[in-house]
Amino acid sequence: MAADIAEQPAGYARLLSAEHTGAIARVAAAVAQRRPRHVVFTARGTSDHAALYGAYLTEIRLGLPAGLASPSAVTVYGARPDLSDALVVGVSQSGGSPDLTEVLRTARASGALTLAVTNNPDSPLAQTAELGLDIAAGHERAVAATKTYTAELLALLLLVEGVRAGDGGLPADQRAALERLPELAERTLADPTPAQLAPRYRFAGQLVTTGRGYAYPTAREAALKLMETSYLPALAFSGADLLHGPLAMTDPDVPVLAVVGSGPGGRSMGEVLPRLGERRADVVVVGSAEVEGVTRLAVPEVDERYAPLLDILPLQRLALALALARGEDPDAPRGLKKVTATM
Repeated sequence: MAADIAEQPAGYARLLSAEHTGAIARVAAAVAQRRPRHVVFTARGTSDHAALYGAYLTEIRLGLPAGLASPSAVTVYGARPDLSDALVVGVSQSGGSPDLTEVLRTARASGALTLAVTNNPDSPLAQTAELGLDIAAGHERAVAATKTYTAELLALLLLVEGVRAGDGGLPADQRAALERLPELAERTLADPTPAQLAPRYRFAGQLVTTGRGYAYPTAREAALKLMETSYLPALAFSGADLLHGPLAMTDPDVPVLAVVGSGPGGRSMGEVLPRLGERRADVVVVGSAEVEGVTRLAVPEVDERYAPLLDILPLQRLALALALARGEDPDAPRGLKKVTATM
């Protein structure tokens, strides 16, 4: 897991190379030409959080309705929704889950434009879809996904921005900003704070993660990493949902990891953090925003769209360090394997 985490800056550089940006641009141009009226993502586990990020990008940057499909509607209940005007995107590291493949097969039969985003371009998912994006993350050693998750994020970002441009290409200013990601990721991973923070949660019984907008998928992915490596019950809420009831469970014995950036989503957390303070919750803020009076896992400031590519890095390292502090093996979580096949 440590090796996989450390490879992410190189993974960013690889996806941003001319070879891969050119391939993504061609797919983005094909999508733009079809002019879908809405976008449906289908995914499981970690990839579901990448898909959620893609849905935010789609609605905010493209102005198209976007949502996440329920694969069981197709595979368990036999539903055949009319997706003739949709782009249906399957996101999967392995591309091997039968239910996601069946969603894409059904969608394509109904006239949808289908796209597979996967680390295995020879997988059943990729073979079923009309279009494909190879996230080019390389072999992932640990069961807990890290580098494939961030590669999915970057591939979806390049796709959506390419569709927005119309011809698949990126404006020069965006290209320049993204080219800084490998160096910023290296700097983020060099920070020793996550490992130093791990003993603080060694005996925690449960934990809450929260964020809004682009940060919400990060909060969900952080909760999953903590659960699958440390077996620590971790509940993820959007900042807004947290105030609608779950806030009552927070207290000094329930740590809260709050993803707070410098954009609109981060600013909207301004009403959440004081309420957590009233509950005397043990809060750690992750992100670029300066927040007084709390421990902070600092991340370089970038455009809010790009922040999930950096914000998750210290949280991955925290999950790794916490698992080791609790005497667990983060490379082989009990009861889990790398590819989970569901129907």
